[in-house]
Amino acid sequence: MAHADPNTSNVEQRPAYEELQVVGEQLLSKIKELIHEGNVRRIIIKQDGHTIMEIPLTVGVVSVLVAPMLAAIGAIGALIAQCSIEVVRSERPGDVPPPAGE
Repeated sequence: MAHADPNTSNVEQRPAYEELQVVGEQLLSKIKELIHEGNVRRIIIKQDGHTIMEIPLTVGVVSVLVAPMLAAIGAIGALIAQCSIEVVRSERPGDVPPPAGE
């Protein structure tokens, strides 16, 4: 009976879509963290199953609209007790693109 290498088998990868639960005061810092990850394409803030805010994070939108969006997110975080953040990623964190030129 062969044993699989624990370092290479069953590597857990986060899905391209995930949902996070946060309390109001953590909302802004978590959104900033997600924006800096770079592979996030859309963030949806929900409370009790209702969409409060949807943020597309394409390259042009991030550079132009990020400051007003963060101000709005800070205000939302101050008003709500708990919410969920749905994150849509362009690629899975474990996926590594091939080197350029190959």
